[in-house]
Amino acid sequence: MDGLSLFILSLALVASEMVNCSEIYLRDFGGGSPSAPIVLPLSLSSANHTLRSAEESYLRRRGLRDGDHSIHNARMPLFDNLLTNGYYTTRLYIGTPPQEFALIVDSGSTVTYVPCSSCVQCGIHQDPRFRPEHSSTYEPVKCNINCNCDKKKMQCTYERQYAEMSSSSGLLAQEVISFGKESELMPQRAIFGCENSESGDLFNQHADGIIGLGRGQLSIVDQLVKKGAISDSFSLCYGGMDIGGGAMVLGGIPLPPGMVFSHSDPTRSPYYNIELKEIHVAGKSLHLNPRIFDGKHGTVLDSGTTYAYLPQEAFIAFKDALTSKLGKLQKVNGPDPNYKDICFAGAGSDPSKSFPEVDMVFENGKTLKLAPENYLFRHSKIDGAYCLGVFQNGNDPTTLLGGIIVRNTLVTYDRQNERIGFWKTNCSELWNILHIDKNKSEKPPPSPTSTNLTTELAPALSPSGSKYNFLPGQIQIGIITFDMFLNLTYSALLPHSKELEELIAHDLDVKSYQVHLMKLTSQGNGTLIKLAIFPSGTSDFISNTTAMGIITRITEHRFSLPETFGSYEVVHWNFEPPLRRSWWQRHLWAVGLGISVVVMVSFTTFLVWYLWRHKFAASQAAYRPVDAIVSEQEMQPL
Repeated sequence: MDGLSLFILSLALVASEMVNCSEIYLRDFGGGSPSAPIVLPLSLSSANHTLRSAEESYLRRRGLRDGDHSIHNARMPLFDNLLTNGYYTTRLYIGTPPQEFALIVDSGSTVTYVPCSSCVQCGIHQDPRFRPEHSSTYEPVKCNINCNCDKKKMQCTYERQYAEMSSSSGLLAQEVISFGKESELMPQRAIFGCENSESGDLFNQHADGIIGLGRGQLSIVDQLVKKGAISDSFSLCYGGMDIGGGAMVLGGIPLPPGMVFSHSDPTRSPYYNIELKEIHVAGKSLHLNPRIFDGKHGTVLDSGTTYAYLPQEAFIAFKDALTSKLGKLQKVNGPDPNYKDICFAGAGSDPSKSFPEVDMVFENGKTLKLAPENYLFRHSKIDGAYCLGVFQNGNDPTTLLGGIIVRNTLVTYDRQNERIGFWKTNCSELWNILHIDKNKSEKPPPSPTSTNLTTELAPALSPSGSKYNFLPGQIQIGIITFDMFLNLTYSALLPHSKELEELIAHDLDVKSYQVHLMKLTSQGNGTLIKLAIFPSGTSDFISNTTAMGIITRITEHRFSLPETFGSYEVVHWNFEPPLRRSWWQRHLWAVGLGISVVVMVSFTTFLVWYLWRHKFAASQAAYRPVDAIVSEQEMQPL
């Protein structure tokens, strides 16, 4: 069997409007059924380098290195230069008719805002200001007990202040937001900020505003997930040192085989964090206590920060280990005398020939390999010289990883499964690598008045020839089954059945308890086996993102079985809807546990009471008062 098996995902539009507007940093992890990913182009914009302190960069949350990847290519040319280009923007269309804006992609912000025509203190930006009076769908968010209100108590407001003393404030409104002609998601109503005042770097920047992808009630991601418009996931793909390119995807995508994941705990901090445990330079560990990467906010991944920042001890160890591997490279001053950059000359045009590879090891033992472009930037005044793009994070124990770390890396923020995935690739050629047809997306965006949200992703044929269509209301997957023929006899395979389950689980990136060997049938010199993949934990279904990744691996024969199992072939796959269990079936274990506890407590109470009563009766029988009448006893003869 060949080809990539994809789903036909369809989802009916849920017409709901978000009216609660004040708790900006309140997390909303509404589920929502997966639907069409939104693909937004990223364009390179000018930088502001006043932030060199990690604490400032971290709080500022603005400035990205590259874009993101999706089913459809919505990319625009990007030119990656750390000295002159500090963030990437995407095009967003607000209002009816749509008004176009260039917004900085920021995974650390929760509000999407643009300058309003009524702004009394806004700079000159890339596009004209938003004019509410020119939109037929503009609707202010009225003042209520859940938000901060303007002086007239008429409308909800927002305010953002950043560490470098820049700020943004304005009114909250609800509008129709469109995502460009490459997006298969129709325009959605969402809350955004209509900016009335800005200061500092926000006032001077070329970009119009910010699109907030962080965790929060006003985040564009949370709003779309709550409406059921997209699955709880988004992805970014950052371009390389010399060639830009990339896109942003709001919604789930088929996860490529080999993607490395780290757990991301939404309760750990308000930012997207990963569980970093070790750093290796040229294959050798820095021998640091893993707790050093867990200080304060932990290890934070932020598209709004350009460089990487480590706690003091980790930075010194990293710098020393790296410097010891540079041989005859000459240390030189940085391009800007105002900063003490660590730079080396004599590396030529290809830094990978002179600088070592660096590994970041996560809590699960998985490793993200960093090429020199992931921790260096080119010296702007000396040819063949490079500077370290990793800095000490002042006195802040937080580890902050900016866009430089994930150049040429597809990064998937799988919020539904609380994990972040990394896949090394050439982001400028991402769509060719993933065999995405760019021409399919060359069509005008759907009309705002349309209610058809059906999205078709090339339907896949299983080896048996059956086609699977996911129709509205039928997209939940309970069990995935597949038949595999192994060129190994039944008697030789049977003792290794448990080992096979664990190997399959590893290759499908699921827990071993999720994989069950359902049936073994001897066929000549081989064995036909049926395996089933069940939901994890107590869940009744497998998320569509996870299911798509599993089926992709199955249909493309992405198994790495040892030679002892012989050759194999997947001959058929299928899926079943979730089992509709009754309340008693779903809570039987809890009821049983409760009954067991009651019986044990009752038995223990009875035993204690019985022993106490027996002991008390014995003590009463042995005790006699001094003047008690005792029956006479006859003396026995000697």
